[in-house]
Amino acid sequence: MTRHARSLRLVLLATVVLPLFNGCAVYRELQPAVRFDPMSAGEYIAMQRGDILTTGRLSAATVQTLRVAGLDACCSQPSLGCIDAAAQQTTLSDEQRLSALSELWLQAAMQTPSDAAHAEARMQAWMESARHAYAYLFFTRRDPSERAFEDRQTQARDWYNHAVQQASTLLFDVLDEQGRIHAAQDVPRNDQPIAYAGWNLHLDLSGIRLPEGTRLPHELLPARQLAFTGLRNTWRRDGFGAELVASVEPAVRLLDKAGRPAPSLDGDGAAARGWSEMPSPGVTALFRFQGDDLDGVLGTRTVLVSAHDPYLQDSIALQGQRVPLAANFTAGYGLWLARSGFNRQSLRTLFGRGEGIERPHLYLLQPWDPNRRIVLLLHGLASSPEAWVDVANELQADHDVREHFQIWLAYYPTNMPIVLNHAWLRESVSNTLAHLDPQGTAAASQNMVLVGHSMGGVIARLMVSSADQKLWNWAVEQSGLDSERIERLRPRVDAALRFEPMDNVGRAVFIAAPHRGTPVAADRLARLASRMVRMPLTVLESLSEMAQGVPREQALERLSLLPNSIDNLREDDAFMRAAADLPISARVSYHSIIARRDPAVSLAASDDGLVPYRSAHLPGALSERVIDADHSVQGTAQSVLELLRILREDMAMHGKSFPPPEQRSLSIVEVVP
Repeated sequence: MTRHARSLRLVLLATVVLPLFNGCAVYRELQPAVRFDPMSAGEYIAMQRGDILTTGRLSAATVQTLRVAGLDACCSQPSLGCIDAAAQQTTLSDEQRLSALSELWLQAAMQTPSDAAHAEARMQAWMESARHAYAYLFFTRRDPSERAFEDRQTQARDWYNHAVQQASTLLFDVLDEQGRIHAAQDVPRNDQPIAYAGWNLHLDLSGIRLPEGTRLPHELLPARQLAFTGLRNTWRRDGFGAELVASVEPAVRLLDKAGRPAPSLDGDGAAARGWSEMPSPGVTALFRFQGDDLDGVLGTRTVLVSAHDPYLQDSIALQGQRVPLAANFTAGYGLWLARSGFNRQSLRTLFGRGEGIERPHLYLLQPWDPNRRIVLLLHGLASSPEAWVDVANELQADHDVREHFQIWLAYYPTNMPIVLNHAWLRESVSNTLAHLDPQGTAAASQNMVLVGHSMGGVIARLMVSSADQKLWNWAVEQSGLDSERIERLRPRVDAALRFEPMDNVGRAVFIAAPHRGTPVAADRLARLASRMVRMPLTVLESLSEMAQGVPREQALERLSLLPNSIDNLREDDAFMRAAADLPISARVSYHSIIARRDPAVSLAASDDGLVPYRSAHLPGALSERVIDADHSVQGTAQSVLELLRILREDMAMHGKSFPPPEQRSLSIVEVVP
């Protein structure tokens, strides 16, 4: 018999005989029991790490758990019956059951309608998801450190964080709608729980700091749901807890004409002072389910809801474990800037239009901290705190800087003469510190670091300089008043013209600062812009009162001809020439960051498009860094890195004495492409 005939005979035999046996056996004989398909590394990682939050489908681990428990058919569609069946399983390990239940409850919450009629059902599901993730993390046989490298632990942490985030904002919105939040005379205490959706929630808000004068936020926003354009990076810290933003203002509040925030619903007093704290601080929320063991946690309906300040606390002790707290250091800052309206207001201010500001204002990017020293950022001409959008964000992202410093932003009317803004900013800083630290003994009141860009650098230099007769002589020449009238004015203007370096400043950084003016301020376009700059009538009226014996109309006319901020930046401006050589305090360490627009030009002949090197260079600086960039160099990565280096140097050398300026040699001259 040929080989072909034998094969045909076997096939015919199989056709007749094998149907007498189990059909499955036939299939197994004809098909491999196990097959494989090639999978890329990306597909494998996506399969292992994907879950209900990232893909909208249950994770591979939860699906596997349901199969092991024989619940794959029961749980083919999301249902409370599936959740009940999984909870009753005794063959699963605690870790399998708890993690699967956390994700199943999360799925249920995400699929519950978001209308008010289903709010309690949604709250129940969020709470159960958080409860089971919490139990998985802290009440199973293994502690979190033993699962540190497992994807499942990361998933459970994310489910807990998301569930707490959603439950926190839902609870806040429900109570706000019911009028139960702002009707309270005091923040709810631990012994006065809030009952909602079958849960007793004890609030502990002692760990957060809201702006002075506020009791509770007006809205609570999930930080992870805020995406920003215009910010180079979003900085956060991985860890345990929900990242939230507690906004204390119900709507956008621009400054009024006097440079003060319009009154808020909280009556925070900012309208009567020259400073305010950022109205949207970051908060980390935790839900701690009461119970000493697994059964206690799964059976409790009592939860401690605590809020934590990410600037003050980076970890917390939970069930004998030291757990890092999640944090978001960008979301609150970004929300504040997005709502500020600074971009419109700064230009209106320069040209004296409506809704501009007339006096400086200081913004504290976190509630006052007496133990962290101050970095004060001063913007330039036609600008606002938005000039520091990436700088402030990057500084707050650095752990060491965040531990030692707090960021303040100055906002001042750039249409005013530099001499006025300098005097007003000095007054604002002094008054703010006097309010926050009346005794002047806090660490924050000492060794401030000034950072000024462009015209802000000129003002910063005046704040660390001495002026005896030079500015007074300049003012006498400019005023055209007789000596008798000038003497009568002396008590009212002496502080602006004769001053000493600010005692509480220890270091200064000048960025693209035109210490000796700029030729650009004298060109045709700048002269045209200068003629369009107007000082507010209220300021002129105030100044005219000092010209005693001079008719009001004559005084106003003369004052309207005073050099404005653009005039002051000319190289031949009398004020600029007088101020350029004022001596900087020997107690102050100072640095220069200078931009060079064209690297092909020699350093001595270079400029940044506005400020020539010869004007930005300062003898006696501890360091000078030249960066290939235009005038807006402050926001570049190289400039931020240099600021971080200087601040770390300040941390390391704080308290040490420095040689006087005339004995200092330039330690760094570096050109960065």
